[in-house]
Amino acid sequence: QLQLVESGGGLVQPGGSLRLSCAASGLRLDYYSIAWFRQAPGKERELVLCIDNTDGRAHYGDHTKGRFVNVKDSDKNITYLLMGGLEPADTGVYYCAAAFCMDYYCQPNVCPEPEATQYSYWGQGTQVTVSS
Repeated sequence: QLQLVESGGGLVQPGGSLRLSCAASGLRLDYYSIAWFRQAPGKERELVLCIDNTDGRAHYGDHTKGRFVNVKDSDKNITYLLMGGLEPADTGVYYCAAAFCMDYYCQPNVCPEPEATQYSYWGQGTQVTVSS
């Protein structure tokens, strides 16, 4: 079964850090562009960051550059979202997603300007709450 399973959300104080995990089974993350999205209550889903698998470059959403970074462990087939300097505005449900992308073929519109509908696999989401 092809799936992404997320973990690591929780409650953190402003200025704190958190690490989210996205473990893949049935698919090898090295063959996919990875994206993290988030959705706050009453708001539209927005991009946190995406990794263009053709060149490994990261592209960030409007509010996350310099604070968030993605790190992939290919041996474990897990990718991590490391979040620092968290703010209450970062509160929301975070989703990892994967779209097939290799040199010979890459799903269109996945990174640097991702369309969520182009991502074939999604995690179940994990809640992040930033509050004092």
